[in-house]
Amino acid sequence: MLDAAHHNRPALPPEIARRRTFAIISHPDAGKTTLTEKFLLYGGAIQMAGQVRAKGEARRTRSDFMKMEQDRGISVSASAMSFDFGRYRYNLVDTPGHSDFSEDTYRTLTAVDAAIMVIDGAKGVESQTQKLFEVCRMRDLPILTFCNKMDREARDTFEIIDEIQEMLAIHVTPASWPIGMGREFLGCYDLLGDRLELMDRADRNKVAESIKIEGLDDPKLAEHVPAHLLEKLREEVEMARELLPAIDADEVAAGMMTPIWFGSAINSFGVKELMDGIARYGPEPQPQNAEPRQIMPEETKVSGFVFKVQANMDAKHRDRVAFVRMASGHFKRGMKLTHVRSKKPMAISNPVMFLASDRELAEEAWAGDIIGIPNHGQLRIGDTLTEGEALRVTGIPSFAPELLQGVRAGDPMKAKHLEKALMQFAEEGAAKVFKPDIGAGFIVGVVGALQFEVLASRIELEYGLPVRFEPSQFTSARWISGPKPEMDRFIKANMQHIAHDHDGDPVYLTRLQWDIDRAERDYPELTLSATKEMHGE
Repeated sequence: MLDAAHHNRPALPPEIARRRTFAIISHPDAGKTTLTEKFLLYGGAIQMAGQVRAKGEARRTRSDFMKMEQDRGISVSASAMSFDFGRYRYNLVDTPGHSDFSEDTYRTLTAVDAAIMVIDGAKGVESQTQKLFEVCRMRDLPILTFCNKMDREARDTFEIIDEIQEMLAIHVTPASWPIGMGREFLGCYDLLGDRLELMDRADRNKVAESIKIEGLDDPKLAEHVPAHLLEKLREEVEMARELLPAIDADEVAAGMMTPIWFGSAINSFGVKELMDGIARYGPEPQPQNAEPRQIMPEETKVSGFVFKVQANMDAKHRDRVAFVRMASGHFKRGMKLTHVRSKKPMAISNPVMFLASDRELAEEAWAGDIIGIPNHGQLRIGDTLTEGEALRVTGIPSFAPELLQGVRAGDPMKAKHLEKALMQFAEEGAAKVFKPDIGAGFIVGVVGALQFEVLASRIELEYGLPVRFEPSQFTSARWISGPKPEMDRFIKANMQHIAHDHDGDPVYLTRLQWDIDRAERDYPELTLSATKEMHGE
């Protein structure tokens, strides 16, 4: 990421250099949505943070906007939000923590320059966190860690740090150190700035007070921290400074080291320090891998790519919004950009920026920003937009579904409507939709079982169509590619198993691993692939 080659790159224009684009990754319930809310609160984007399970409609958490997410308290679609704090512009992409939605999350991580890993102080590193961390590792993303829920009973601080180092094989350096825990949790000692940060339990939305301290021997500490906690703090910090590495910005940028902050998002505590940390250690917009060449953020020509499509963000407007990460240049509203896949020009006349669920027109955007482009289905995940050059951003994956079910409309007369709804979800990347070559109906494939419920509830809500999912005989799907004569021979021999996805690509539906092994043995020239790269071919 920041290797020697990048040190001699020209300095970025100041507007681009002040951008910080990042995602938050965590296990469900570690407090990701609450943290997102508090970021927005500090950035002045919302006046009163809505707790996930708060009372009343007025404060439904701002970033969870689909009805099912609000009912269950989980974030299902990755939404993007922008806000200013200090002299920086933060672009935060919220990712679903539920394992069933990991594909959406995976794609989201292609659009950011860094990730914040939120872990629960009582539970440490959980399975989903580990999975998502692996994805960040593959992309060498810098990672900053926030250990949340310190105001509840948490594990020993050293134990948490050890677990991260062991399970994730990354160096951990404490940026702050907790004072007490659970009921006794007073706040943190900021190791980077030698400050005492005290938590205010009375007002959850209040910014904590910060006291400048001259080192740990400063007599001022005793005025604010009870003796037994102060002694423990001094001992632990001394041990931590001996045993754990000091922060090294280059190692953080290379994804080899993660600084860890401790806090309690629900009490707005530790959040400001984390935001300062993102500004200081989070990378500025990075080059983007593409064919036939890399895209540099400082290029004057505008380019960007679609990493997510979200339909019906606003029940009042039947619309589809493509989330686009700007990769280079300075975009202005009304610009004509070339849609590389179709080679057609597109006038981007009403792009939006997201401040949680409120959208506003984006008059301009710089490399690193995320804008939404409303469209009627022309834009798909993986599409690249440029000022004319035929560039194609690479590395946005699509996975073979692990669960396949047939789907029928409750009312057979509405089969056409169902087809339209399914196609929309396929383009959104919410599910794979396969049309078997023989027989009627569709087969829907998803990565996790919860997605069937989400789809059924969305089809009913957005299209007024009750649907039933039915077990299918197939358990897995593989995309087929290879020389045309071989493909034709294979398709002819396996008619019962062949379907086409929403792009029209042939897919081999299988019942057992044996089907795949047999096909690979009998047709060595064909490739059966579990992933398909999405660049909207």
